[in-house]
Amino acid sequence: MGAGVSAIRLLVLGAVRERGRAHGYQVRSDLESWGAHEWSTAKPGSIYHALRQMAKQGLLRAHEMAPSAAGGPPRVEYELTDAGDAEFLDMLRKALARHDQKIDELTAGVGFLTCLPREEVVALLKERLAALDGWRAEVARHWTPDDADSRDGEPIAEIMRLWTHFSGSGAEWTRGLIERLERGAHTS
Repeated sequence: MGAGVSAIRLLVLGAVRERGRAHGYQVRSDLESWGAHEWSTAKPGSIYHALRQMAKQGLLRAHEMAPSAAGGPPRVEYELTDAGDAEFLDMLRKALARHDQKIDELTAGVGFLTCLPREEVVALLKERLAALDGWRAEVARHWTPDDADSRDGEPIAEIMRLWTHFSGSGAEWTRGLIERLERGAHTS
């Protein structure tokens, strides 16, 4: 897969992985209980589409179940293949380590951080922190507060303030999570 992480793919693979075997409605219900429909693209249509697409790609194995006693179409249950498990773990590691991912990708990664050993999560978050600090230092080399003051009223000044603020708050949150993990929080 490419360098990026798709939040919907990570969420769907993770939800199926947590159940061992699940049908679409269970995946949808789990993701809704996590509020994922509010902070990601995990809407019902995209969840079912992702399940079918990842089954075609060999990341999920589809099992046709008998129709329910109430009638209706037969249910399909999904479980991760070895390739699906590898893809899930790869996306999870990227979601936790990258500093430039979208917030829904990071949020999905945090939701599954207990799927990896604590030491590995801490190491991935330290990678993220180093990248954030490096990026902020790079911005600061080219853009001092004096530059922003002298260009006040120009959108670029606000853009630089925004980026500096987000990288700073992202680094602060990451440092806090590392400290909480090192103190024993979030045991799997």
